[in-house]
Amino acid sequence: MQRFFRLRSRAGAALSLMGVVALATAIAAVGTSSAAAKTQSGHLKIAYLSFAVNNSYDAPMLAAAKAVAAKNNATLQVFDANNSPTTQYSQFQDAITGGGFSGIITQPIESTNLISLVKKAVAKGIKVVNMDQVMGPKLDTADVQVKGLSGNVTFDPLLMGEDLGALVVQACKAEKLKPCDVGYLYDIKASALDVAIRNGFDLATKGKGVTVVSSGQDYFTPADGLTAVQTMVQGNSSINVIAGSDQGIEGAQRVSFSHKVALVGYGGSGAGIAGVKSGKWYGTIVQDPASEGRVATQQLISAIRTGVTYPGTNPLTTLPNGGIITKANVSQFKAEWAG
Repeated sequence: MQRFFRLRSRAGAALSLMGVVALATAIAAVGTSSAAAKTQSGHLKIAYLSFAVNNSYDAPMLAAAKAVAAKNNATLQVFDANNSPTTQYSQFQDAITGGGFSGIITQPIESTNLISLVKKAVAKGIKVVNMDQVMGPKLDTADVQVKGLSGNVTFDPLLMGEDLGALVVQACKAEKLKPCDVGYLYDIKASALDVAIRNGFDLATKGKGVTVVSSGQDYFTPADGLTAVQTMVQGNSSINVIAGSDQGIEGAQRVSFSHKVALVGYGGSGAGIAGVKSGKWYGTIVQDPASEGRVATQQLISAIRTGVTYPGTNPLTTLPNGGIITKANVSQFKAEWAG
């Protein structure tokens, strides 16, 4: 198949997956001073600031983080923001002032509202590693943007949106959908993640005959995705593509359409991969939450025990076909989360 997508790498961008493996090796091998040896021998208490524990995407990330902690004489205390930036900010404050934590893993809902608290935590000697969601004003990079962070393990949301848009363009050509009228599903429309993904989507589809005729929100759940798609289709019978996260597309899959509709997701979940294999979905784009949880926790524990800091790390950079899954290559991928 002709390749329509650019690889997930940019000059000066985050480390490749080989770099991630090397980091894990370095974490195990790094030497320490006699002062650091005391820290190494002690039990560590780590705060894990989840954007939403009930989100199925967070579950393998948290499980991987807990597994790494258990192997390294550390425990995680989980703070569940339940998709509220205000709650997350307050929880971060609590972790800094009264938790007795050696380190904090952040999973920000908004890209900039936790930055001041990172600085406060670092000033108190608490190590912070950011994970999964961008922390900083730039939404097109996995690089470290906040001074004082000991690591940043994220994907590039703008690039994810560009890949989603390119996959929609390909689906419309392959399925001969003219016009290509898209029902677009946000997860949470106002979030930094959704803003960046939509910006990337618009960049990739501009001038390509793709029109977003309606949009809705799925709040990271198939049930809300189902409701949103039903509403969109009722008001726009011309919709022949649904694009959004895998959780939203799971809901779209349950809708009884009166005509051919291509389903295009991002997430690379178990449900998404099964949908592509069966032909019910045109394609999806990989996300690896378990890898992020594992590497971020390794980096944080290493930072606490040795003082080392890490550059930005994007676990998706060396995946086959840039992580773009279609029926032609679906056998090359294995899901890290259910969907």
